[in-house]
Amino acid sequence: MRKFLLVTSLFFSFYCSAQDFYLLVGTYTQKGSKGIYVYRFNTSTGKAELISNTDSAANPSFIAIAPDKKHLYAVSETGGKTPSKVSSYAFDKTTGKLSLINQQPAGGDGPCHVAVSKNNKWVTVANYSGGSLAVFSVNNDGSLNPYSQLIQHEGSSVNKQRQDKPHVHQTVFSPAQDYLFAPDLGTDKVVAYQFNSASSKPLSPASTPFVKANPGNGPRHITFHPNGKFAYVIEEMSGTVGAYSYSKGRLTSLQNVATHPDDFKGQPGSAEVDLSPDGKFLYASNRGQENNIAIFSVNPANGKLQLKGYQSTLGKAPRHFIIDPSGNYLLAANQDSDNIVIFKRNKQTGMLQETGEQIKVSMPVCLQLLK
Repeated sequence: MRKFLLVTSLFFSFYCSAQDFYLLVGTYTQKGSKGIYVYRFNTSTGKAELISNTDSAANPSFIAIAPDKKHLYAVSETGGKTPSKVSSYAFDKTTGKLSLINQQPAGGDGPCHVAVSKNNKWVTVANYSGGSLAVFSVNNDGSLNPYSQLIQHEGSSVNKQRQDKPHVHQTVFSPAQDYLFAPDLGTDKVVAYQFNSASSKPLSPASTPFVKANPGNGPRHITFHPNGKFAYVIEEMSGTVGAYSYSKGRLTSLQNVATHPDDFKGQPGSAEVDLSPDGKFLYASNRGQENNIAIFSVNPANGKLQLKGYQSTLGKAPRHFIIDPSGNYLLAANQDSDNIVIFKRNKQTGMLQETGEQIKVSMPVCLQLLK
């Protein structure tokens, strides 16, 4: 009997701990945020508990967790008289605390996105205001070397107020890690680079160097379907999602759908796009006058989208959101209302339901989960 109780206790303890993730939050710091915040998030209850925060980073708006789960990288979204940087942190999974390792110049103003290769050897940064992307090699201790490549985009597009020059908004590795894609809002292109991890300068132009969005759409972020056959691009200025088939570095257009109702007359401000872990549903956030998440089902045969509905994010400017690996919850970061709202997710219908759980934090921009 005693042995049975011990086994049961151990199982219960493991089960409970298996529900806990670290939730890491990147923020803007001009209203008093301390930088990067760490919470414990329980995927069984949907509740979050503050663990720690940094006190040394300026505008660590976008963050990325290394695949080794021991390091985190963050941009400092600054520029001009305050040079922009990319920072490396060590993360202690026992205490939930971050420790700064080193920083390097980002290579351009307004860095807004950072990504890490699966082998932990490379970090890439998108410099929005600078219109460039930079590539950094990573040392064994997680520290960053000065950038080994800085690629400057050229060109413009039809909106002379917002597209007078390049604005690289993201850098994303392909599912096989053999290509890197860089949506450029300023030139209406999603630019493709071949990625060779063994090279000292790992990026070179892909054989199909870019795919062109409709003029004025402003491609912002890209995400790949779990099956690796489809990709989806959120287009900020038009409030649309471009659906593509994907093969060997090439994107082929399938569909372009609006993230807002047909009768919407305001200015779109789409921000983030992501898929459920099972690939059955796609979600897209809208800022501006909408402040919601559009929900689409995904046709598994051809990758096309069908609108299912909308969910208010219960705040202003949902800059980013994340779906937990179990698919049970979607967390929306409302930058301008200083709250992260936790929604329960229906895995069968894709729809979202309020849980009443919120995290109050100043100007949240990016959310990442770590087990």
